[in-house]
Amino acid sequence: MQPTSSEAPTPQRALEALDWAVERTEKGPNGDPPAAGVADYRAAAVEFLPDVRRSLDRIVMASDVEGGLDALLQAGALTAMLPEVGALVGFGDGEWRHKDVWKHTKQVVRQAVPRLEVRWAALLHDIGKVKTRSISPEGEVHFFGHAEVGARMFDRIDRRVPLFTKDDSLKKTVRFLILHHLRASQYEASWTDSAVRRFAKEMGDSLDDLLCLSRADITTKRPEKKSRGLRQISDLAERVRLVEAEDAVVPPLPGGVGDAIMVAFGLPPSRRIGEIKRVLEAAVDAGDVPPHLTSEDYVEFVRLNAARFGL
Repeated sequence: MQPTSSEAPTPQRALEALDWAVERTEKGPNGDPPAAGVADYRAAAVEFLPDVRRSLDRIVMASDVEGGLDALLQAGALTAMLPEVGALVGFGDGEWRHKDVWKHTKQVVRQAVPRLEVRWAALLHDIGKVKTRSISPEGEVHFFGHAEVGARMFDRIDRRVPLFTKDDSLKKTVRFLILHHLRASQYEASWTDSAVRRFAKEMGDSLDDLLCLSRADITTKRPEKKSRGLRQISDLAERVRLVEAEDAVVPPLPGGVGDAIMVAFGLPPSRRIGEIKRVLEAAVDAGDVPPHLTSEDYVEFVRLNAARFGL
């Protein structure tokens, strides 16, 4: 029996319900969940945040995470604290016109490597689909911008329920992965080395987490489609490795390019030289000029694009 809306919040009820969900996840069926309402869960997330996070993390990291997420749903915890996730239940994403995004999400979490950042991002990566679904005149279903919308929804979750308030690193990583979870699947063999270099730089320390999430996000039942998707991500990872290995041996810009710029433009040693080099490095990353040219080539590029370099 659920608490009535007129009752004062009792966070202890929420903790008991979360304990039930953890036990069900780790040990199997254990009867019906204790009654706890939305106000109970939200009060518990404020008053007993470490305990709430500990329970949620145990479920998200569990081997039977799909059963654990269903237990959270049954206990009312998802609806109370993460209604954006609860809204995925029964919501179709358009593939074969019936695919349930909740089932897809649970499978992605299960397939994800057991790292907290990746598992949480897997749980939340598609929350933007509910708000972005559109159907073309031809009957095609689209979710344009759902990654960006999902990242903004994550911000609202964080303001509403302080699940990640005291774990800023986790919060930033999960948001980053939600925002960029489609990037690796956009890779094509025609990408230039500069494009691969730029992708790796933009993903930064989250690159491995992103690739792991992208692999987990492949839930198709078609073997050939799954193999193609996994191969695409592996090829991207290998391209990144090769480009980084090449850059480690031969940096994109040659040694002495700063001196060559000073001589060519009559500039004294200063921070300005470093700024010009950073703009030049960005131009290489953007593919505007190839890496590994001579200093003279880069001086000429700077000369031809003087306004871009503030000259």
